[in-house]
Amino acid sequence: MSGISEMGGIADFDELRGAMAENYEQPEGPARNARAEHLLAQAEKLGIPLAVIEALGHQLKVYNYSSEKDKMFVPFARLLRMWDERPEDFDEYETHSLHWVFKWMSAGMLNQPHIPLASIEKWLGEMERRYRLAGHSERAVRSAEFSVAAHIGDIGRAERAYAAWLAADRDSMADCHACELHGQGWWQVRRGDDAEALRLWAPVLEGEYTCAHEPHTVLASSLLPLLRLGRPDEARAHHLRGFRLVRAMESMRSAYADHLEFCALTGNEARGLELLAQRPTYFTDGGDPRSKLNFMAVVALLMDRLVELGLGGQTVPGPPGRAWTARELADHAREEARRLAARFDERNGTSYVGARAEERMARRPLVDRLPLGVRSSARVPVPAPRPPAPVESTGSTAPDAAPDLPALLSEARQLSGVLHPDAVEAWAAVARAARAEGADLAAYDRAEIADHEAMGRGPEGLALFARAAELYEEAGDPGEALAARARGASVRAFTGDTGAALELISEPYERILALFAGDGTGVRQTASVLMARARILMQRLDDAGEDGAADGEGAVAAAEEAVRELLALAEPHTADVRLASRVAEARGMLGELAARTGDVAAAAELIAESVRTYLAAGLPWFAVEQEARLTRAARHLGDLETAERAARDALEHGGPFLEPAGHAQLHLQLAEVLGVTGRFGPAAEHALEAAHWADEAGEGAALGAWARHQLGGFLLRQGRWAEAAEVLESALPDLTAVTHGDGTIVQTQWWLGECLTELGEHREAAERWLRAADIARHWPEQRDHAMLAHLAAEALGNAELPAEADRAYTRAGDLWRDLGNVPGLVRTLRARAWLAAQGEGGLDRARELMAEAVRECEAALRAVDEPETVASEEGAEPGEAESMRQQLLAELGQSHRQFGDLVARSLPDDAAPAEVRPVFEEALAHMARAIDAYGSLGEVARDPRTGAELAAGRLEADLRRPAEASARARAVLSAYGDRDDAVAQARRAEAERLLKLMEGQAEA
Repeated sequence: MSGISEMGGIADFDELRGAMAENYEQPEGPARNARAEHLLAQAEKLGIPLAVIEALGHQLKVYNYSSEKDKMFVPFARLLRMWDERPEDFDEYETHSLHWVFKWMSAGMLNQPHIPLASIEKWLGEMERRYRLAGHSERAVRSAEFSVAAHIGDIGRAERAYAAWLAADRDSMADCHACELHGQGWWQVRRGDDAEALRLWAPVLEGEYTCAHEPHTVLASSLLPLLRLGRPDEARAHHLRGFRLVRAMESMRSAYADHLEFCALTGNEARGLELLAQRPTYFTDGGDPRSKLNFMAVVALLMDRLVELGLGGQTVPGPPGRAWTARELADHAREEARRLAARFDERNGTSYVGARAEERMARRPLVDRLPLGVRSSARVPVPAPRPPAPVESTGSTAPDAAPDLPALLSEARQLSGVLHPDAVEAWAAVARAARAEGADLAAYDRAEIADHEAMGRGPEGLALFARAAELYEEAGDPGEALAARARGASVRAFTGDTGAALELISEPYERILALFAGDGTGVRQTASVLMARARILMQRLDDAGEDGAADGEGAVAAAEEAVRELLALAEPHTADVRLASRVAEARGMLGELAARTGDVAAAAELIAESVRTYLAAGLPWFAVEQEARLTRAARHLGDLETAERAARDALEHGGPFLEPAGHAQLHLQLAEVLGVTGRFGPAAEHALEAAHWADEAGEGAALGAWARHQLGGFLLRQGRWAEAAEVLESALPDLTAVTHGDGTIVQTQWWLGECLTELGEHREAAERWLRAADIARHWPEQRDHAMLAHLAAEALGNAELPAEADRAYTRAGDLWRDLGNVPGLVRTLRARAWLAAQGEGGLDRARELMAEAVRECEAALRAVDEPETVASEEGAEPGEAESMRQQLLAELGQSHRQFGDLVARSLPDDAAPAEVRPVFEEALAHMARAIDAYGSLGEVARDPRTGAELAAGRLEADLRRPAEASARARAVLSAYGDRDDAVAQARRAEAERLLKLMEGQAEA
């Protein structure tokens, strides 16, 4: 910050003004305030009254937009005294500013409970008197009166003041439209009319009215009204967009509190904790007690939610100096909020502020959960939805009584008979009840308990499968005993040890076939063993990896033979639900084998058969995996309709039974299908759900980051720049080259740069693109590297960093040259020319760069026009040379057009007439060449050609050639005889103005 950063001396008034402007651009906070105080001291040394006035005004402004609002009163009192003593020392702007900040003083006094209400009322009268003397409307005065009445709870007076405020004329002292609409909407919310508030706020939310603090506060204020009106998607969008605006602004503690409250009331307590951690000074800043009251009340609300969720002992961010649990911080924040409210109520003589604070601290959640899509490092667990299993009542127990053991056994057998996912838990309930009652269960019952417990425990249940087999033997069912041993063998395969699993399955397989042949067991038990063997052989294929084993074809054949053996046994018996399940799974296995051999169409049909079989058997929960596979296969085949239908079915069928990771994967799969079809809104909704469930599954750093990457891209494609930026920024810390690939990181940075550019954050956009370029520079194909360097250069130019922009353009230009991309190279040269022209003494360099751009175009055109050059291009498509020729002609036209503009603008304002003519003649020559280049392209270049024609006409007019200028104007008019779009209308209007001007010139 030149001299300011070092608190150096100020030499003159101009330097003081520059230093104040520079300081105002710094972040809000004590550092900026301290610099303002230093600048006031420097202003006093200049001996210029207006310098002191401006420095006091600057100090007032930075105090107002900080946490030290209580410091405003001293500089304002001094300014007012100076005005009363010598008003002639104030220029027009400072006179206006002095009256403007009267409003700040009213609000500032109201926010300080130590200032008596009588003093505030007296100040209102003083404000009214001074505004009347200055000839201002009473609109701002009535607005201030309304604020006082609303604050103390005098509703009648507030309504009268509100009506008078809106009835008074708007003048230069009225708050901006955005701020006024915020206040009016706030009052409608206070009166209970959320819909009317949102109607009033619409112009601010849509960007029609903005200011330094809007739409920041309107976005924050709209959160709860939107939720209450059942518009959660808009509330989410306003939170992501609005929090981005207030995050870095120290003075917006109340709006920050609104975002915290939103998190507390939407199941986003974890995000609320992260927001809390970002602003530790909000706990202690005392310069604005009213915003501190708002903040502490919301902190109490958030902590109460954590306590209700059983997390009262969790460590949370709190006031510095000690560690806090949620329960401790809840008590502290509530006490602090009540203490501050009591001070206001004592000052006001009412209980209104305290009642409002209590009401806020007691609010209840408005939705159970509202996924936000952004990363959250701390999780507050939310269980996946799970309806109770449908079980017919046995009538053996009273409605409110706990089921007895026979009822539990009946329920467990019913659930396992239909292969319901809750069967494992049902048998666990039987075991608990039997232990509690000391019941002596039959061997078969104990076998089923052990069998289902083993199923539920996976690899940890291997020993239990053996125990189940023993019990089945004891119960006299050798077939089911072999099936239990086979299940254990298949689970062993899923631990990665398929060799041992094949050894374990060999004996049960041989024995079950012999037993079945001798009618010693049934089809169901035999099918269980055959299925276990098929699963092991399929798993062996997965374990072999992409390269496959030495006998890869033999392994595939063995797996297929095992599957078909199972099908031959089970297909005639699909009336049995369990056997229908075996058939469905076997068909899915055949589909997987077909996919391995590259026959995706056959795979899709086999998988679809598997799905149909599961559904016909009443087993939708088992269809989910096959539906997910069908989605992938159909998408590979380009059958997006089938892919979408299968993905939706998988979500519908699996929703009640899936773990969070399953929810995440299915939502993400559907999001990707919808994205391919261009339906980015619905795609974003499912990517949002995917990110949420990935976080719930503890996979936020892997699956969750990928979901956020996708979500950010879908939001960007809808033009929701701020939301997309928030999501993409939250994805980046978790994206790694190992897990997600460096291409994903580059794409995320690329998208983020686009968002930041749209938001006007050009320097930050350049940083993102340069980071992406640093990754892409290592790639074999360098087009992305060049493009990213080019984008970064444009952003640096927009950020008014010409030296950095020139370096980035040079880098991009070198890359485009190496790639043989002349249009890209030419654009960098033109951009560098304009940058050079803006620098001191850079006009000659600018001309050189523009001339180089022209030469590059001309040389490339010559090369394209040489038949032997075109013929030598390997793989050149018919018409490719002509397409390149047209592109180069367009770039040549644009280069001459910009060259002409550059030359014409190079004249200083005070140039002598003798200097003007040769410069304009040179510029006109470039415009003529641009017109020729565009003209050779025909209709496709009509708009740029007529633009150059009009520019040439203006130069002809400046050279006092009315006939030539008029001819060019008429040529433009004739060019748009068949069009009436916006461009045509603008061109015709400009041509007609030029003609009229030339008529006047000719008459003169």
